[in-house]
Amino acid sequence: MALRKISHKWYIAGEKNYLKMVHSGWEMTGRTGLKVSKLCLGTMNFGSYTSEKDSYEIMDKALELGINFFDTANVYGQINMKGIGIGETESIIGRWLSKGNNRREKIVLATKVYGKMGEGPNDKGLSAYNIRKSCNDSLIRLKTDHIDLYQMHHVDNETPWEEIWQAMEQLVREGKIIYVGSSNFAAWNIAQAQCGASIRHFMGLVSEQSLYNLCDRMIELEVISVCRAYGIGIIPWSPLKEGLLGGVLQKEDKQRSSNERIKTLIEKYYNQLKSFESFCEEIGEKPANLALAWLLNNPVVTSPIIGPRTIEQLIDGIRSLDINLSEDSLKKLDEIWPGPGGEAPKAYAW
Repeated sequence: MALRKISHKWYIAGEKNYLKMVHSGWEMTGRTGLKVSKLCLGTMNFGSYTSEKDSYEIMDKALELGINFFDTANVYGQINMKGIGIGETESIIGRWLSKGNNRREKIVLATKVYGKMGEGPNDKGLSAYNIRKSCNDSLIRLKTDHIDLYQMHHVDNETPWEEIWQAMEQLVREGKIIYVGSSNFAAWNIAQAQCGASIRHFMGLVSEQSLYNLCDRMIELEVISVCRAYGIGIIPWSPLKEGLLGGVLQKEDKQRSSNERIKTLIEKYYNQLKSFESFCEEIGEKPANLALAWLLNNPVVTSPIIGPRTIEQLIDGIRSLDINLSEDSLKKLDEIWPGPGGEAPKAYAW
């Protein structure tokens, strides 16, 4: 096999189209040597919108398509009447992994800690107590002996970084986790975390999972620049803005059209959506694929998280990996979906 370079990204080109590897390619996770697919399979719908049987089929298909990066969280799936997570999605993934055929060895498995998983005062957050307990509980549900990427689902301003990093270091020593990531952190949270890790001679964060899409570009102010500086890979969540960027005006989606939040978003962004979908039609690409391709064009982005409810949606998203956006196309998308004006402080200061 040979390495070829397209649009500043390396991918493996070889005979027999090894699981469509030319499509999925590999990305380095931040400054690590870990290689993951350019698209990450999000599992948030498993157990809530997607049945266990369909979830199995989606994961099987993801592997077939060369997607080796699976993301979940302890709170995903159904929650009980008290608003407490029961770990349903992790349990579905665990049962799928236990079916054998080296499934566990074929994926990079990421999950998260922070959300409320019990009625006690210590059953949420990032205390050393909860990090240890939540990790052990996730391992049981996932039916595995280690988590490849253990992510903090939110910043916990009540817990000192000395305590957080001590707990994470212990999990690494025990072989229960390999890498640590963050999610929904502000730039100063990331800088604070990395400074704390550096003092302890610990690697610290290798990834940050942020809300990022054509419509939501706030992280361009500071989060992207701090991640670039520290060598942290960005994993965008909600890359299609809850389906808004998936051609919502072109298709009839009864489930979404009956959702009051989606209806409100459509009203708010109607003119931009109309321009965006017209542009997609003009260049012959589906809106969802163009939105994903735009994210993949950013070298700091590791893998956008796609959360398909069906196999068809999963297969359709693979097309985004073949789209090379021209400078004119990027300029047009900026006109339709203007960001905050660039990175701080240039975005607002002379």
